[in-house]
Amino acid sequence: MTVNTPWVARWAVALGLAGTLAVWPLGCAVEDFEEPVAAPPDGVEMAKLDYTLKDMNGADVRLSDFKGRPMVINFWATWCAPCRHEIPAFVELVEKYKEQNFIVLGISVDDKAEDLIPFAEEFKMTYPVLVGLGHDELQEHYGAYSVPVSWFIRADGSVDYKHLGTQSPEWFEERVKLLFEPRATGTGQ
Repeated sequence: MTVNTPWVARWAVALGLAGTLAVWPLGCAVEDFEEPVAAPPDGVEMAKLDYTLKDMNGADVRLSDFKGRPMVINFWATWCAPCRHEIPAFVELVEKYKEQNFIVLGISVDDKAEDLIPFAEEFKMTYPVLVGLGHDELQEHYGAYSVPVSWFIRADGSVDYKHLGTQSPEWFEERVKLLFEPRATGTGQ
């Protein structure tokens, strides 16, 4: 039996090319997914703070009461391992930058108040722990479809940065420091 080598080679190249083209979009999707999810907002967006939530002790807390303060609004849940990872960094940052009136508002997306109290005690949470359960409009507005989600908001109420996922304590501190600096122009922030 004689094998036609050019014919076999052409088919091998064609099959290789077809395989590459079939897999290539998957590679693109993975690359796109791995790019940083967070990006500075285009233009200046103002934070929507016209929500009232209960804190873990049942008191009403209006987000608008924190206008004029640099803040991080952090959406989280007690069952979320990355959320647990970043809480100590937030506690440290609130303490370190209290002279600059910095605050973190921790909004639990699906925990009841009675579950938050022992959790906050265990993690020594010194910032407001708010009940987001049942506040779908708030969660939708802030894109808290998965957690953790953190919004960095300047004292003037403008959104400086939005971040999905967690980072190192050093990363969070660098982002918080930017809240105290004049807004850069022409950078998309």
